[in-house]
Amino acid sequence: MWIGWIELDLRLGEVRSLKTKRSVVRPIIAEVRKRFQVSVAEVDHLDLYRRAGIGAAVVAPDRAHVVDMLDSIERLVAYRPDVELLSARRHLRTSEDE
Repeated sequence: MWIGWIELDLRLGEVRSLKTKRSVVRPIIAEVRKRFQVSVAEVDHLDLYRRAGIGAAVVAPDRAHVVDMLDSIERLVAYRPDVELLSARRHLRTSEDE
């Protein structure tokens, strides 16, 4: 079993409050969850209104599938016009790693 996760650091566009930030971040999380059937959440920069950290996790029987899913998630978020992807960090593990 392979486990992969991605951490996306985003800069949000014309956001002036935490309430407006939620209206930008929630649809991104919902779209990733719906399209890819993965666990996803806002995980960083919770108190900053122009930044967001989103994490997503994937479990699959083979490495290639995990990598494809993480690539697709990164592309989906990167091409959104309302955010700028500052960085994406990935991690891959097998169930046999210690």
